[in-house]
Amino acid sequence: MIRNFDLADFLTLANGCCGTAAIFVAMDHVREARAGKVYAAALLVLGALFFDVMDGRIARWRHHASAMGRELDSLADVISFGAAPAGLAYAVGMTAVWDVFALLYFVACGISRLARYNVTAEKLSGSAGKVTYFEGTPIPTSTLLVLLIGLLAWQGRIGPGLPFGVVHLGPFGLHPLALVFVLSGSLMISKTLRIPKP
Repeated sequence: MIRNFDLADFLTLANGCCGTAAIFVAMDHVREARAGKVYAAALLVLGALFFDVMDGRIARWRHHASAMGRELDSLADVISFGAAPAGLAYAVGMTAVWDVFALLYFVACGISRLARYNVTAEKLSGSAGKVTYFEGTPIPTSTLLVLLIGLLAWQGRIGPGLPFGVVHLGPFGLHPLALVFVLSGSLMISKTLRIPKP
């Protein structure tokens, strides 16, 4: 099967590998908390973003897009811009029960957004044969959340030092910072928000 891949597909696989490596590094941060590991995970997500941008450019340059490439891209994006940011957030201290629900909601929104895009891409492309806008924010915008976590690590504000502390809703805790993941996920699945596609 790999013999049927083209250059853009290999870049997509590099995207997914960067996201997976970011998850591994985030897990290592849980084992041995060091800000350098948070930075490394954030850089790996940025690497995934680079490969995500490049695979699209290469496919357009070669005038070759396929259903296989689109599916590969979505699977890699779920790892790099869904699971990896959520895993990093958990690793730096968003571990309260309501935090976990917020992070799961974020990942579920990312999965749903990509599935909707794959199903509707043909319809959205219209007569031009090209998708002209995104419904909801693209999942790679979660890179901003990763950069925020990297900044907080640089300021020494992770773990018990997360901004806004923790509040209790019923018997369970919530770090208000986890709500930015809820906001990001909600923007991804919005049907009213339309963003021009470059």
